[in-house]
Amino acid sequence: MDTLPRSYLSESEREGLTQNGIYLAESMAAGDAGDEETAWRWLSYAVIPAYALKSVKMRRGADFIRQKGLRTETADAEYGEGWLDE
Repeated sequence: MDTLPRSYLSESEREGLTQNGIYLAESMAAGDAGDEETAWRWLSYAVIPAYALKSVKMRRGADFIRQKGLRTETADAEYGEGWLDE
């Protein structure tokens, strides 16, 4: 199993969040701390809305999404399996 990245949130900050919310909050907290690598690692665990993935693709390209290991199942369902390469 993959080891989770360094946590930037306290237990009280995680309280009441969904698992996906924890991934997103950890990503933002890591980014706020200047740890961009860890921020992207946390984001790679999150379920990201299709429109947000499409925006990342338009700004950074398909290879960026692959390199960061972002989950694409929402966009695959919305735009079709080959959307990333179109």
